[in-house]
Amino acid sequence: MIALEVLVRWAHLALSVLLVGTAVSILLAGRSDRPTALGWETRMLDACRGLVVLAFAAGVAVLLLQTALLEGRRAAALDPGALRRVLLETRGGHVWLVRHGLLLLLAAFLAVPLDVRRRVDWRAARGETALLGLAALGAGAAAGHAAALPGALAAIATDTVHVLAAGAWVGGLLPLALLLRRAGRAEGADARPLAVLAARRFSRLALACVLALVASGSVIAWAQVGSVAGLVGTAYGRLLLGKLALLAPILALAALNRRRHLPALGGEALRVGRPAMRRLARFVAGEAALALAVLGLAATMGFTPPAAHAEPDWPFAFRLSLETLADAPARAARALVGSQVLVLGAVAALAALVVRRARWPLLGGALVVLGAGAAIALPPLAIDAYPTTYVRPAVPYQAASIVAGAARYREHCAVCHGPTGAGDGPGGLRLARPPADLRAPHTGQHTAGDLFWWITRGIPRAGMPAFGATLAAEERWDVINYVRALSAAHAARNMGPTVEPDRAWLVAPDFAYAVGPTPARTLKDYRGRRVVLLTLYALPGSRPRLAQLADLYGSLTALGAEVVAVPTDAAPDALRRLGAAPRILFPVVTEGAADIVAAYRMLAAAPHAELLIDRQGYVRAIGRGAGLAAAEPNALLAEIQELNAEKVPAPAPEEHVH
Repeated sequence: MIALEVLVRWAHLALSVLLVGTAVSILLAGRSDRPTALGWETRMLDACRGLVVLAFAAGVAVLLLQTALLEGRRAAALDPGALRRVLLETRGGHVWLVRHGLLLLLAAFLAVPLDVRRRVDWRAARGETALLGLAALGAGAAAGHAAALPGALAAIATDTVHVLAAGAWVGGLLPLALLLRRAGRAEGADARPLAVLAARRFSRLALACVLALVASGSVIAWAQVGSVAGLVGTAYGRLLLGKLALLAPILALAALNRRRHLPALGGEALRVGRPAMRRLARFVAGEAALALAVLGLAATMGFTPPAAHAEPDWPFAFRLSLETLADAPARAARALVGSQVLVLGAVAALAALVVRRARWPLLGGALVVLGAGAAIALPPLAIDAYPTTYVRPAVPYQAASIVAGAARYREHCAVCHGPTGAGDGPGGLRLARPPADLRAPHTGQHTAGDLFWWITRGIPRAGMPAFGATLAAEERWDVINYVRALSAAHAARNMGPTVEPDRAWLVAPDFAYAVGPTPARTLKDYRGRRVVLLTLYALPGSRPRLAQLADLYGSLTALGAEVVAVPTDAAPDALRRLGAAPRILFPVVTEGAADIVAAYRMLAAAPHAELLIDRQGYVRAIGRGAGLAAAEPNALLAEIQELNAEKVPAPAPEEHVH
């Protein structure tokens, strides 16, 4: 069923593109009274009439198959109720009605005989055909992947530009080839001036369309793929690579046509002009055949989940990362030398494109230098990778997950890696190689997917057993979140109460909490809205500092900050224990405190601790000790003002990967 729908979608797309290209080609060629040109125009108009009917029929087939898939039963394809639901209750149905309404309008317009003897009437009639075809083709973008993106209007506009550029260029190749073929014969000599003019105009239009395709395609790829892992590790990304692989010979043919065959069209007819026209017709037809294959891949991509929403399966045994250069001066020096060699090779390649004399030797030398630069620069950046390297964790980086992971860690991992992750567990002493220190910076160089692979499959050479059969997938992700928290806590051990400007790196674990009978909230609810001062307190020692925060609360809220106070004993009656004085207006957690305290004490183990979390979700400063009340009250306000003054805040961390 799916394969059939992809085939029908391809047919519908190809017919719609050919319809648009044919109508545009007639406009590009212009009005002529030559018999051969008139015959070609008549044939192209007949083709438009047939294409619009076939495109409408293919669209009906797409609707029937889509209804069957959505309903989960084949009989739904012929069920009026199911069809009505799809057409009237889904975005795709609404777009289908608009598109096919335009196709019906175009079919009716083409069926009416028109008097186009005047030039203005001819232009109006042919322009109307092209506009209706373009509108019907472009409307489909509103039902594609772009409609599901944030800022859907801009994404739909980009998709529309992409498909219209493809329609005008790709769809016009076959009509142009037919005109050139007719004009390249002796009996079609009367149409040769028109064919030369049409070819030159089409060449300029094709160049503009290619530039539009490259620009819009880059934007679409950034939104729908987003990463190298998505490009090479997902079905959508591999289809995109297939499109690019087919596009390369199409562009090569187009460049050859533009540079060699097009200038020869105006030469002496018998020996130069007509032979060049016939050759150009064959090359343009070859472009069209490859372009139709590209449309097949595009139709398949429309039915494939975008790479940004799919789990990538990394196909290589390595990946490249700048993190490998941290604390490795020799590797960094080699990478720097290699990068300079690459720059030299790139300069030589650009020079080869500009300088005509000795172009090919210069280009060959540039390729050798580029290869040498890559051989020098890339090995220091290489790090082991696995099929799950770029898989997104199924469990977000949350306090509850960290706490659950800590329990699994103590049960299965601490015997070798030690209770603090330092690699000093008693079981590790029996191994040939000591267990890794999970707190070390190298842990941060690996993705969560790397850790998932190791925990699932084990590391035989290091004596680490596999836990894929012992721990459920969610439990393994919990352990990974705990290990990442261990590494983050070790790196943050020297973080103080002062904000380091423009240095956001320590991700704050998300958490859920409630205050009395009010609805539950999460730390993420403050994302993009407020700075959060997370205060872990213990009575009676913290009472003076809480009183000070109560006095400062009006100033804090004016600066866009919120205080969330968490009792370290997780007392459910925390509000009653604080008493009526001073009057505390900021949230005091009564539910969820245990998980918050357990996770955040890894970052700050003092009985009283304050963590300043910016609007993007990063811990920027950590104050320790109830004695903070003795500090200058305005110091905290100054740190929040520092965060507010940052001109380029760091991007918010992803929910599942950090």
